Amino acid sequence: MTRTKVGFTLVVAGALALLALGSPALAKDGDVLVRGSCSARSAVKLKLSDEDGRIEAEVEVDQNRNGVPWTVVLTRDGARVGRLTRVTKAPSGSFTARKLLANPAGADVVRAVATRRGESCTARATWTA
Repeated sequence: MTRTKVGFTLVVAGALALLALGSPALAKDGDVLVRGSCSARSAVKLKLSDEDGRIEAEVEVDQNRNGVPWTVVLTRDGARVGRLTRVTKAPSGSFTARKLLANPAGADVVRAVATRRGESCTARATWTA
């Protein structure tokens, strides 16, 4: 293999590893944004941000199909803090679920699990503010 092909292969492998791990990226003003994984073809994102001293958790699932009900369960540090039902809507076949969570001292691990018949999506992020 040439050096160019090896370098390209390493870059692609690194990018795929980051996606698989759901690595956090900064959204705006210290927000944490992660892409999770789904058992089928949908996509899930979890965004955490500060909202007047609380944690705003926003979960977005994009399925590219309208009218599909999903259940979203949110946990903070392993304890369930919310259960929401949302339906995908036009034009993109997606939904966003939003919930404000208490922000106790220390780092908080927020996990979102979105499920529908035949599919499950999971995203996990750590909030340290």
